[in-house]
This record gives sequence, structure tokens and C-alpha cells, in this order.
Amino acid sequence: MAGRTVRVRGLPAELPPDRVADKLTIHFLRSRNGGGEIADLRLLPGEPPCALITFEAPEVAQRILKAKNHTLSVGGKKYPLEVTAHVAEPSLDEVARSRGLL
Repeated sequence: MAGRTVRVRGLPAELPPDRVADKLTIHFLRSRNGGGEIADLRLLPGEPPCALITFEAPEVAQRILKAKNHTLSVGGKKYPLEVTAHVAEPSLDEVARSRGLL
């Protein structure tokens, strides 16, 4: 999944998670937004909430990251989104393997 996942912040916290997920899917599928096929979308709870979106192709994630302004429109309101590359932290097994411990 390296290079295919982006982190999205600026989500509307007052909306139900399923509606936010639907709106994000629509936004990031659209070619005019640099989008493409989505392999996985996960909403992460917290303050503030965020989402991890994994695209089928790394080129799509790169286009999304290069686009300067992503704005989610919901019910007449506009929410500016912050999109950054997602770097997964390696698991303990991966670290141990890389150091020849396993």
C-alpha cells in the first residue's frame, strides 16, 4: 500500500460517518479532482477526525497530493480538506526482520 494512501483532515465532525465516507468517495473518485479508483477508505475517530484513503494506483495518490485545493461540499457548506501522504508505521515484526532478528 506504500505510496497509494493519503491522509485527509478537515472532515465535518457534525455529520454522520457514513455520509462523510460517501462524500469523500464521490470527491476522490472524480477525475477533475485528480481522483480515481479507491481500494479502501477508513474514517479514523478522534479530535479532529481524519480519513485514510488508499487508491488502486499510486499515480492517483500522487495526483491527489499535487492538487492544491480540495474542498468537500455538503449541504451548501464547504469544508477545506488537508491532504497529505500517509506513511504507515512498520510493525514490530517488520522492524525485527529488517534488523535480522527474525
